[in-house]
Amino acid sequence: MIGSDYTLELCNVFHSGQVEPGSFLQRLTGGVKTGVILKDVSFITHSGEVTAILGSKGSGKRALLDVISRRVPSKGHILLEGVPLEEDHFRNTCAVVRHSTKLLPGLTVQQTLSMSLTKISGYLKSSKVKQVMADLALSQVSHKCVTSLTKSEYRRLVIGVQLIRDPIILLLDEPTWDLDPLNTYLVISILSNIAKKYGSAIILTMEKPRSDVFPFLDRVVYLCLGDVVYAGPTRNLLDYFGSIGFPCPQLENPLMYYLCLSTVDRRSRERFIESNHQIAALVEKFKVEGQGIMQGNPTEHSRIINPNKIQMNYGKPGGVKVLLMIYLRILLSIFNFKKNGIKQMSMRLLSLPIYFCILWVFYNEAKDYQRAFITKSGLIFNAILGTYFISIMNTICLYGPYRTRYYQESQEGLYSGASLLLAWNLVSLPFSFISTFASAAIIYPILGDIAESLEYIYFALILWSCYIYAEQQSLAIMMVVKNGLIAAIINIYITCIYVMLASGVLRSYKGFEEWLFYLTYATHTRYASIFLHRNIFKQPTFNILPFSDEENCSSITNLIQTSSNLNATSNGNCRYASGKAFLTERFTSKNFAGDIYLSGDFNPDFNLGVSFAFSVGMMVLNKFLYLLPLPGYITDKFRE
Repeated sequence: MIGSDYTLELCNVFHSGQVEPGSFLQRLTGGVKTGVILKDVSFITHSGEVTAILGSKGSGKRALLDVISRRVPSKGHILLEGVPLEEDHFRNTCAVVRHSTKLLPGLTVQQTLSMSLTKISGYLKSSKVKQVMADLALSQVSHKCVTSLTKSEYRRLVIGVQLIRDPIILLLDEPTWDLDPLNTYLVISILSNIAKKYGSAIILTMEKPRSDVFPFLDRVVYLCLGDVVYAGPTRNLLDYFGSIGFPCPQLENPLMYYLCLSTVDRRSRERFIESNHQIAALVEKFKVEGQGIMQGNPTEHSRIINPNKIQMNYGKPGGVKVLLMIYLRILLSIFNFKKNGIKQMSMRLLSLPIYFCILWVFYNEAKDYQRAFITKSGLIFNAILGTYFISIMNTICLYGPYRTRYYQESQEGLYSGASLLLAWNLVSLPFSFISTFASAAIIYPILGDIAESLEYIYFALILWSCYIYAEQQSLAIMMVVKNGLIAAIINIYITCIYVMLASGVLRSYKGFEEWLFYLTYATHTRYASIFLHRNIFKQPTFNILPFSDEENCSSITNLIQTSSNLNATSNGNCRYASGKAFLTERFTSKNFAGDIYLSGDFNPDFNLGVSFAFSVGMMVLNKFLYLLPLPGYITDKFRE
């Protein structure tokens, strides 16, 4: 148990990592250029203090936060109360806030804080949420949607999501990035107040500190290309640099003045060499003379510590609670009357029925003539293809924010990808069930008698399996592809391949080579298409359909009328004697001879079962895929 007064100490920390972006192939093969990013970094901070890590771009500020949070390997010692700080210990007691953190867009401020993943619940959590909103000056916007917040309010809310966990150490990556001076002052002053009030050690990075935040910073660490130029209390900053010959001019911002002093000047070769030598001298000077300054004088410590304060480390919640919280998050983001909630509800419930209404407009006038075989087969094809594509569109448009939040929270070890997918499926399945059954009711009267409820239910179930399959396929691709447009294009290409191959509509199975015919068995479309075609074309209404009102086909004796079998009683316009003849031509191999209704490939229970086996199999496969460790360069891009 860590008390309310504790110390975090870094001793001689080194870290090596990637120093150039590198191509995809280089990252895949491990050929990216690496180098030393942090060199012999040492500093100390105490509970109740705000420590600022200052440096220009590329100085190693973010790398230092990653090292402290134990997300990257390092050499040296990182001690919390004299005990090595391990990754699990950090995840359970500390927190990291990045300026690129994304929150779920459909929630309000209060809902976002209430849905934070902590062990506490009920009244205790409600009280904590109200307290955090008050501390961060968010009480006035508690019922405001996340997407309607200002930059400052959004940044404070991101900080609040971590403060709910009551961390003993809070790391913040550029918390004032892209904020105006007034809001920069507000955020830093709030962080200083939180550190003093709760005894938390706050470590933040800044690239361009303003003079008005100087009083709120208890300690400062200057980095230049991974070296420490100064690390110690801000009250000793002016005295130290003055003693080594670099006094801060009057009316200058000391934070920026010494930041410029610690930055390599690249405006010319001569300036680069001169500034590089000067910084190297400053680094060596601090190693010799800075140890006493880095420790500070404990008797002069300005921290405000409440000896009766109990550090409320809620740690990692249980698996069932995590699943419930993610599930409630998704539901809350959908069931609200904000813009994002209406968008999600509309896409989930209305996009597929609207598409089927369009199909109804085009196919409603179809009559029972010989061309009905092609027309109604085309309607089945469009129903299957449209269900695939609408499912892909909905998943690509709606899943992105939850994926981003998952990849950010997975760094904290709060939950796995399998938990996210399970919660997503628990929400998505009822919506897709309602949507597909409503859509099927729109076009089924064109294909059959909707009064035959069982046949309609089977028809809708197959479409539901198509929706689930395409959704799971999209989730699998979105695990590694960040850009929504690219993910959609990949999904559509894959879908078009197996639809063209196995639907039996664009090309008859009889025209396939043997290996292509057997390849159709590996597709979901084969089983869905055969089931729907069999259930529709087995109806007696498709027996001896006329070509038109003037031409009937009662004398058809062959499956296909050709020049070799035309006779006086045959009609070249009459192609199919029955639905069975149509199915035989479209869905059997060229060597098939027999009754299709006695063939196992046309067994309705078999095709229905295999269709759902594909869908459920993809769901299970995704659970395993999201448990696999991905390379860092893939997961990092989802967190930005």
